[in-house]
Amino acid sequence: MPREHATRIVEAGCALAVELAREGPLILALGEMGIGNTTSAAALAAAMTGKSADETTGRGTMVDDERLARKRAVVAEALRRHAPDPGDPIGVLAALGGYEIGFLAGCCLGAAASRVPVILDGFITGAAALLALGLAPAVGDYLVAGHRSAEQGHDVVLRHLGLVPLLDLRLRLGEGSGAVLALPLVSGAARILDEMATFGDAGVDGRLPS
Repeated sequence: MPREHATRIVEAGCALAVELAREGPLILALGEMGIGNTTSAAALAAAMTGKSADETTGRGTMVDDERLARKRAVVAEALRRHAPDPGDPIGVLAALGGYEIGFLAGCCLGAAASRVPVILDGFITGAAALLALGLAPAVGDYLVAGHRSAEQGHDVVLRHLGLVPLLDLRLRLGEGSGAVLALPLVSGAARILDEMATFGDAGVDGRLPS
C-alpha cells in the first residue's frame, strides 16, 4: 500500500481507541476475522522480529503441506523483494500489509496513549502489536496476551513482545474469542487490586494463633 495509506490507517485506529477511552473506564479487547491475513501477519512478524518465513508462517485455515510450502515461499519472496526495515514500522506495513493490521496497531497506540490496557487475541493482533511496539516501545506496558494460538508464528510474536498468554486452549486463530475469554481474568485482577481489603482493612494483624 502507499506509505500515506499506511500512516492514515494507523492514525484511524489510534483515533478510535482514544475516542472510546473518553467514554469512561475501558479494557480494549482486540480481535479480527479475515481470509489470507495470516500470510501478511507472518510477513510482518518475520520483518519485525528478524525470524525467517518458515518460523513465522503456519497453516492458517489448516492448509495442506503443498499450500503451506507455497505460502512460506510467498512470504519469503515478499521479504526478499521489499527488504523491510524493522526500524521503520510504517514502511514495513506499507510493504507487507494489510489495512486491518495497521488499524489494529493504531488501536494499540491510542489505547496506550489513553492508559487503557489492551487484550490481544491471537497471531494477527499480535503482529499488529509488533508494529505498535516498534512505533512506541511504551505500548508494551499496556499489552496483555489473551491466549496462545496454535499458529506457530504466534510463539515468535509473544516472545518478541515479552508476553505470557493468560490462556492456552489450542485455539487456532481466535478471531476475537481468545481475547473475550481472557477479559474476565483481566477485569477480575483489576477489581481485586482495587477493591479487595488488605489485612489492615480487615483487622488482621498477621500473627498466627499460639
